[in-house]
Amino acid sequence: MNHFARIAAALEEEGLDAVLLTGEANRFYASGFFTPGSDAAALVTRKGAFFFTDARYTEAAGRRLEACELREVKAGRGLMEQLRELADAGGIRRLGFEDAAMSVQSFRRLEKALDACELVPLSGALGRLRQVKDAGELAAMEAAQGIAERALADILQEIRPGVTEKEIAARLQYLMLHYGASDMSFDPIVVSGPNGSLPHGVPSEKAIQAGEFVTMDFGCVYGGYCSDMTRTVAVGSVTEEMERVYRTVLSAQEAGIAAARAGISGKEVDAAARAVIQEAGYGEYFTHSFGHGVGAEIHEAPNASASNEELLPAGAVISAEPGIYIPGKLGVRIEDVIVITPEGRWNLTKAPKALLVL
Repeated sequence: MNHFARIAAALEEEGLDAVLLTGEANRFYASGFFTPGSDAAALVTRKGAFFFTDARYTEAAGRRLEACELREVKAGRGLMEQLRELADAGGIRRLGFEDAAMSVQSFRRLEKALDACELVPLSGALGRLRQVKDAGELAAMEAAQGIAERALADILQEIRPGVTEKEIAARLQYLMLHYGASDMSFDPIVVSGPNGSLPHGVPSEKAIQAGEFVTMDFGCVYGGYCSDMTRTVAVGSVTEEMERVYRTVLSAQEAGIAAARAGISGKEVDAAARAVIQEAGYGEYFTHSFGHGVGAEIHEAPNASASNEELLPAGAVISAEPGIYIPGKLGVRIEDVIVITPEGRWNLTKAPKALLVL
């Protein structure tokens, strides 16, 4: 699965002859082949595409790459030298580049090597292009979500008083790899009791105790695409307040999901969920946005946030994750990932959300 043709088609709209991709995510999106850090680059022109890497990756790249020319970078034939040759031969005069993924030092090298080219920042346009997922991307994300949910089903059998947050986080990672993930979408968040008020708390040596919530936010990578989910469960028993907070978060999530569809702004989706939490009296404890885009990166466009007035396109994938965090006391977050459609949305996440007391 690659998107060279889709990127090439967008060049005319942007008034560009070519685009240079140097960031991990856009390089992968274009080629379907992952290389870490700065170990590769891709050049997409209106007439063809080129993928550059060194001898550590050329054999693997040759097995995976399609619809492009593979070029090896080596001493005396560096990336900048080859880019200059291609620009001269192909008449490239306006070149897009990833301003969000390129250091000042790298930009200056590119500017010097391609002194006859106008360099045009293109990160925003690439982000918009990646918002709309095709069938292959959605299939990979659905598979990644299935792996995460198998891990969840297993870990629910292991959560009990005395088990630590770190132990749960470690097991989740092992289970997702065991069931076929290539990596984690991010380091799992596992927080319990008073630690639950930390939306991005780091798993600690704290042992789970009866009468506490345990919040688990985790996801994995499959086929280069991410899953993301959060479930909050109780251990032993719940108080009336715990039950009320949980019910409020679940109702807010359902309201936000119900509001989501193509042509609605991220701000409107966020507002639908936020209104439920505010009406319940917990408005000050919902401290982040309703959701964010998910795809080749765990955080990408579009966002379902109070500041995003752009309309959600059909094919976008966003998280749905409201939460209530009462400092030093407790926290609840429930997260699914949904696909935006012209008529509404469909949910990639199948795991139950009713309050579970283990």
